[in-house]
Amino acid sequence: MLTGGCFCGAVRYEADGEPFHATWCHCADCRRSSGAPAMAWFSVHRADFRLTEGKLRQFKSSERAERGFCGDCGTSLTYEGKDLPELDVATATLDMPEKVPPRDHIWFRSHLDWVRPGDGLPQHNTERGAG
Repeated sequence: MLTGGCFCGAVRYEADGEPFHATWCHCADCRRSSGAPAMAWFSVHRADFRLTEGKLRQFKSSERAERGFCGDCGTSLTYEGKDLPELDVATATLDMPEKVPPRDHIWFRSHLDWVRPGDGLPQHNTERGAG
């Protein structure tokens, strides 16, 4: 079981099952929504994710997705792609983020010029395996 929450503690969650698609995303939307040069995410099946405290506010960040965040402190917590069975969770919001390390970089063609990963992980120009 993975547990986590927002900065102020108003929103808490837990996730069962095996996390998958652990990645660093370099797309402009993730950078802008997080205020960071890249965003680490992992996926879980929607049925395996539940809030244990509080409520997420949702923001429709594109025609194909909504992002969930804490309405009190603004912490970015989730990314929900339209019609997908999984939910992406911001890795750094885990109580123990070291349990789900990223395995690659996606949308690397959009990375900031001054970001030079030295982790040796695969770099995909678009989504995983697409370039």
